[in-house]
Amino acid sequence: MATPVYLDWNASAPLAESAGAAMTRAFATAGNPSSVHAAGRAARKIVEDARAAIAQAAGAADARVVFTGGGTEANALALNGFAPAECLVSAIEHDSVWNPLSGAGVIPVTPECVVDLSEFQRLLDARKPRLVAVMLANNETGAIQPVAEIARLAHGAGARVHCDAVQAFGRMPVDFAGLGVDTMALSAHKIGGPQGVGALVARKAAVLAPVFAGGQEQGIRAGTHNVAGIAGFAAAVRSAVPMSPELRDMLENALRKAHIGCVVHGAKAPRLPNTSCIGLPGVTAETQVMALDLAGFAVSAGAACSSGKVKESRVLAAMGAGKGAGEAIRVSLGPATTAAEIEAFARAWAALAGRLAPVSAAA
Repeated sequence: MATPVYLDWNASAPLAESAGAAMTRAFATAGNPSSVHAAGRAARKIVEDARAAIAQAAGAADARVVFTGGGTEANALALNGFAPAECLVSAIEHDSVWNPLSGAGVIPVTPECVVDLSEFQRLLDARKPRLVAVMLANNETGAIQPVAEIARLAHGAGARVHCDAVQAFGRMPVDFAGLGVDTMALSAHKIGGPQGVGALVARKAAVLAPVFAGGQEQGIRAGTHNVAGIAGFAAAVRSAVPMSPELRDMLENALRKAHIGCVVHGAKAPRLPNTSCIGLPGVTAETQVMALDLAGFAVSAGAACSSGKVKESRVLAAMGAGKGAGEAIRVSLGPATTAAEIEAFARAWAALAGRLAPVSAAA
């Protein structure tokens, strides 16, 4: 492709035009939302209007939305005050949940990347946790988890439930009340909002231990509000468009035809409509990412550490992928992705497979 093609929307979506415009308008508002004068009230109105928009989209009451500096901070706020030994965490959680709960009981998943409910019930009975953490949709495979059933079982055992909905929000219907969870993390930049802004949705009965001390956000999250970022978050939420799985399915079908060994991890699970986790046996994820980048396509590996180096996917390992855990890339689409881009990517991937994979078939 003459123009680079961005297919890494799960890592971060390009800033939506509506979000950029909302942020530009908010930058012109000089007041601090905590001030009582006119300028402060104008800034406060931006924050509260945004809170209402995000709450409505998440199926929650306005007062239940607490603004944070991103999804990672929202997860940290929900987990703060719980010792790992008091928790159960799914094997496929994002590092911002997995790492703080190192030492917690691990809920296994099936080969299709879905929480094993029978094992979850066994762990509930055996460990009697105070907190259960299960994401709504996995960031690597897109597999959607049975969160409502998990919440029902966990509450029956007296446990609180935290749900990382960062990848799901804006890409599938999210209903905080219907899911029945106690806390839920959201992020702006996955859906076209700015980076560095997120929110935690929390039930009134969920007592939170603040990470930062202070008075803002009902005393739960201190620090002057990022007014422009919050405005951009709300604008992205308002303009979010539900995606069809049509382009994802088109991509996967083309890659399967291009190479007999192509593996789509989690293909039989209910998934986000924009996410494909593609395995190419015999070719490392790092090699695939680099080769595709040189060909003009931005994709990611199954997992990447903070230094940007590719490593084996912990999620795929938990699914029992074996060597395949180090041979998969994630292709994630967005509202701006076109059929022509998918076709071009399929040709580039097929050429890569033909050069590097041991067994190939004509496309």
